[in-house]
Amino acid sequence: MKLFKSFAPVFLAALCLSFAACSTSETAKNTSSWKDELKASLPLLGHRNWIVVADMAYPLQAQPGIKTIFVDDSYVDILKYVHAEIEKAPHIKAAVYLDKELDYLDEKSVPGIGALRGQMKAVFGPNAQSVLHDEMIARLDKASRVFNVVLLKSNLTIPYTTAFFELDCAYWDAPREAALRKNLADAAAGK
Repeated sequence: MKLFKSFAPVFLAALCLSFAACSTSETAKNTSSWKDELKASLPLLGHRNWIVVADMAYPLQAQPGIKTIFVDDSYVDILKYVHAEIEKAPHIKAAVYLDKELDYLDEKSVPGIGALRGQMKAVFGPNAQSVLHDEMIARLDKASRVFNVVLLKSNLTIPYTTAFFELDCAYWDAPREAALRKNLADAAAGK
């Protein structure tokens, strides 16, 4: 009993520290190393993973597969960096989705939205698809039950500016996948 009493404070301190570490592991505060953290994550990410760049009011989602990192940098610089890193990666490509609501915001209700839309278009060109914000959050919630999501939350205070990067395999495509599935089905049918 005496031994337990002497180790109890150490045990409790270690237990508290481990709980604290668990509670902050999904949400990291901004440091100058967010780029390093993203670079370290990219080789681990693959098809069905997501990277999200969001405005400041984006909700902190409760799914354990979503790692949220607050980044106190320019929203457009974050977009450019993420887009460039995905483009450089040999194993992944991304389908990009933007909030559909973004197309319907005007300067009167959201000053600066026109310039921001122009900067976002310069990053993505015509390759981004517009989808309702709530639909994208639901898709992300569902995907994060099985696959990891890296969410970079910026300091931007303009609504409906989230960019969702749905990752896919860069060295495999839908036509080859369809041919493979046909070959498998033919083999199972004895053809």
